[in-house]
Amino acid sequence: MINREILATLNSRELETFAARNPKSRAAYDKADHLFGRVPMTWMNKKAGGFPVYFDRAQGNRIWDIDGNEYIDFALGDTGAMAGHSNPVVVAAIKQRIETLGGLTTMLPTEDAEWVAANLSERFGMAKWSFSLTATDANRWAIRLVRAITGKPKILFNSYCYHGSVDEALIVVGPDGEGMSRPGNVGSPVDVTETSRVAEFNDLEGLERQLQRGDVAAVLMEPALTNIGIVLPEPGYLQGVRELTHKYEALLIIDETHTFSAGYGGMTKRDNLDPDLFVIGKAIAGGIPTGTYGLSKDFAEKVLARSDLDLVDMGGVGGTLAGNPLSVAAMRATLEHVLTEEAFERMIDLATEFTAGVNELFEKYDLPWSINQLGARAEYRFAKPYPINGTEAFDSADAELEDFLHLYLANRGVLLTPFHNMALMCPTTTLADVRMHHEVFEKAIRELVA
Repeated sequence: MINREILATLNSRELETFAARNPKSRAAYDKADHLFGRVPMTWMNKKAGGFPVYFDRAQGNRIWDIDGNEYIDFALGDTGAMAGHSNPVVVAAIKQRIETLGGLTTMLPTEDAEWVAANLSERFGMAKWSFSLTATDANRWAIRLVRAITGKPKILFNSYCYHGSVDEALIVVGPDGEGMSRPGNVGSPVDVTETSRVAEFNDLEGLERQLQRGDVAAVLMEPALTNIGIVLPEPGYLQGVRELTHKYEALLIIDETHTFSAGYGGMTKRDNLDPDLFVIGKAIAGGIPTGTYGLSKDFAEKVLARSDLDLVDMGGVGGTLAGNPLSVAAMRATLEHVLTEEAFERMIDLATEFTAGVNELFEKYDLPWSINQLGARAEYRFAKPYPINGTEAFDSADAELEDFLHLYLANRGVLLTPFHNMALMCPTTTLADVRMHHEVFEKAIRELVA
C-alpha cells in the first residue's frame, strides 16, 4: 500500500530536517576519528539519519541532545532504562555508595546482595542467584553449567532469538529446516551448528525433532521473542516446551532480560513458568551494568555437589567486577523502590493505551500492519496478522519504511528503540506522552498514504 516514490521523497525531506536540527551531533560524529565506526559501541551506528544523535542529559522518560532538542524517550536504552533515566532513588543509592561508603569494586560481598537475591527469588522463583555484569555473561555462564551437569554438548535456541553476543545463539533455521549461521555472524569460533540446534518459536514439532537427537543440554529461550518484533507464544506453547524438555532430559533456561516488561515477576511469574535456570539483566539496576542468573533448588544442588568443577577460580563462571558493591546497591534500589508491582500496573496500563491507539490508526487508514503488546512494551510490525515466529518476523521487516518512521518521529521529539519499532513505558511516562506519539505517528501515516 506504500508508494515507494512518495516514501523516498518523504525520507529525503526528513533526512534534511534531521541534519538541520542536529548540526552539533553531525560535527561530533564527523570528528570522531579514534572510535571504531566513529562510535563508542558499534550498535550506536544503527541510525536512520546518517549519524547518531549525541546525548547530553536525561531525566525520567526525557532525553536532551547536544543541540538542545528534547525527546519523549520510548526507547529507554533498549530496556536498560526501564526504571527511567536517573531515578532519584537509584541515584541516591549510587551516590551513597560512591561518596559515603566508597569501594566501587572490592571482590568482597555486601549485605545488599542477599536482599537482592531474596527479592529475585520472590519475583522469579529460583532458589539461588549469582551476579554478572551483563545478561550476555549470565547466559554464557548458565550454558557452561548445563553442559557440565548434563554432559551434553549442544544448546537449542529459537530462530532469530536474542541473548546478547553469546556465540551459540547466532543460529537460525535455514531453507532446509535445519540450523545455519545467522547472516552477518562475526568471527564465530566454530561453525555454530557444532554447538547449537535451532527451532522456530511456536513450533513444538520442530522443537521435538531437534530434541530427539539426544545431544541438547538445554533449551535457552525468551518466553516471547523481543528483538525481532514482539512474537508472543501461542496458547499451550510454553507448557509444551517444558514438557518436551522433560521428555528428552534437557534443561530449560528462561532469559527475561527483555520480557521482564510483562510484570513484577516477568512472564515466569505471570504465566507460572518452571525453568531450571533463569537469566535477567539491564533493567534491574536502573541503568548500571548488571546481570544475574538464577538456579532452581534441584539444579543448584547438582552443581554444588560436583567437587570436580572449579566454581571459584578459573572455571569460566565468574568475572572480577561481577557483583560489585555499586551494581548491587543499584539493583536493590531499583527492585525495592522503583520497579514495584504498583509501577508495573501503571506502565502496563499505558502500554495498553499505546497499543489500542496504534491499532485504531491501522484500522482508520486500512493498513496491513499490526502491533503486539507484552506488559509495558509494545511494537508494531509491517505485517498482518502479526508474525508467529522469528523467521516470519524477520521477513516482514521494511528498512526503508522503518527508517522513515524513526526519522519522522525523532524530528518531532519522539524516540523509539533504534533497532526496531518498540515503545517501552517507564514509571514517569504519561498518557500525554502516549498521545503525542499517536499524534505524530498519524501525521506520518497521512503523508505516506496521501
